[in-house]
Amino acid sequence: MANFKKEIKLYDAVMLVSGSMIGSGIFIVSADVARQVGSTGWLLASWLLAGVLTMLGALCYGELTAMFPQAGGQYVFLQKAYGKLTGFLYGWSFFAVIQTGTIAAVAVAFAKYSGVLFPEVISDKHEIFALGDTSFKLTSQRLLAILSIVVLTYANTRGVKEGKIIQNIFSTTKLGAIAMLIILGFILGANGDVIAQNFSNIFDASSTAKVNGEWIVTGITGFGIILAIGVTQVGTLFSSDAWNGLTFAGDEVVNAEKTIPRGLMIGTFLVTALYLLMNFAYLCILPLKGDPNGADVMSRGIQFASEDRVAAAAAQVIGGQGFSVIVAILIMISTFGCNNGLILSGSRVYYTMAKDGLFFKNFGKLSEAGVPQNALWWQCAWASFLCLTGKYGDLLDYLMGVVILFYAFTIYGIFILRKKMPDAERPIKAPGYPILPMLYVIVASIIVLILVKEKPQFTYPGLGIVAIGIPVYYWFNSKKE
Repeated sequence: MANFKKEIKLYDAVMLVSGSMIGSGIFIVSADVARQVGSTGWLLASWLLAGVLTMLGALCYGELTAMFPQAGGQYVFLQKAYGKLTGFLYGWSFFAVIQTGTIAAVAVAFAKYSGVLFPEVISDKHEIFALGDTSFKLTSQRLLAILSIVVLTYANTRGVKEGKIIQNIFSTTKLGAIAMLIILGFILGANGDVIAQNFSNIFDASSTAKVNGEWIVTGITGFGIILAIGVTQVGTLFSSDAWNGLTFAGDEVVNAEKTIPRGLMIGTFLVTALYLLMNFAYLCILPLKGDPNGADVMSRGIQFASEDRVAAAAAQVIGGQGFSVIVAILIMISTFGCNNGLILSGSRVYYTMAKDGLFFKNFGKLSEAGVPQNALWWQCAWASFLCLTGKYGDLLDYLMGVVILFYAFTIYGIFILRKKMPDAERPIKAPGYPILPMLYVIVASIIVLILVKEKPQFTYPGLGIVAIGIPVYYWFNSKKE
């Protein structure tokens, strides 16, 4: 019987973490954050908060991954701390929407930016098939998205070595390209007038929202700023998410007890630094505030960059329309590499669930190449279906609050496991225990409460998707022999 092959070393681990984190979010999310908070200081604070939470989460996961360095990662941690039902509810949500929905969204982003290079061929308006007057349809854009998922899934069925090579190539390329874009932005795109405008009264917050078809600007102060920052975490934390993917492939990591925590810490720090520098570059090139009806990129600013493509707008200022094409290629590389990491890591969760008798039995088999081939192809099929629905973005909005909640539960699990398993070997311990882990739990919980208050139309359906997993869990339990 085939076993997992240990192929992932420290460099591979860092590339898997950073490559999975960087998709398309950093290139577009700043526009929405700028509309929510309306100030340079709070825009940067939103990204900094997401980065600090991510790095703090990675530091805390170090203890858990060192204790349980096997396939399954967060699913295993939750199961050990709270029991099988909680672990299953995470795994169920992970397969139903969190991982597969993210794979679909990133694949469509890849296809959308491919359309910049081939606008006459790749578009969501070029329908091949449509199911009546619904969003369920096959277009040239969605077909390319699905093909990218299939190609990457096939590559990962060949073995973890092949998967990590693809990940290393694309992650290294996009990290270097993003660094180059930041440098060129500061050297060629920086504008003294823009800098003076953006960096004066940097904490003078306002919200810009569409009301009855018109954009209305409303000043916000005090508790309103806290609420606004909490809401922006949907975008900034989503852009920083998938950092935990390395933990899912624990059985394939060389010297996992040390490599996984180090990979998590180095990868999350690297991405957080790049994200902050990228936003500083945007703010040196483009005005934060803009006119939704502006005739050019400077008048539209960060807030109203065309289709929220802030990076493309900044690139146009740096080097004209031709440079925007280069950025489109960068985003294609970024999203393709991101999806490789998501596809590689996600299948390991369903494999572990199946081995526990809590998912379909054939998900729990390894191929001769030592990879969960069936889990990979089923993940591919469901993510492809979500591409066709056109609703993957809505589903991710529903689940973002749940994702943050599961992170909080997982890190609180450190407290539970220290009481439950006091004598267990802990090669690495959560730094600053109990203060830093509890700080993460509190801040994450506050963000979830803000989302419940400010975005109930998304948060409650997300909790509903999780709740559907309860009868499914008992159905799988009843099937056990």
